[in-house]
Amino acid sequence: MSEATGISGHTLRYYERADLIRPVARNSGNQRRYSAADIEWVRFLLRLRETGMPIARMREYASLRERGTSTTAARLALLEEHQRGLNEQIDRLTAHRTALANKIDIYRTDLATLNDTNTEENDTDE
Repeated sequence: MSEATGISGHTLRYYERADLIRPVARNSGNQRRYSAADIEWVRFLLRLRETGMPIARMREYASLRERGTSTTAARLALLEEHQRGLNEQIDRLTAHRTALANKIDIYRTDLATLNDTNTEENDTDE
């Protein structure tokens, strides 16, 4: 699982303790045996985490998922709410990126003007 998802065994055990993934079957050597569905679920959890979803909300989603299709509407609502927040964050970040790019352009223009002025001064000194 660590190799397939890129997360450590420590994080996987944490996800188990946090009730994000259900206890996994073990082999005779007491090693965990994850299915392809388990791998996809962990990848989805990682995506939620990378988009800023708090562990508590992830736990809520995982609990709803465990209860089956009767919770589909609730899961949809939870994901739509998260998506709205993510879209708002993207809008804020885009505005910040634009402001930063504008400031960088100002500094580049200032430096170019300074360099031109210094070059002109050096030309007159010779």
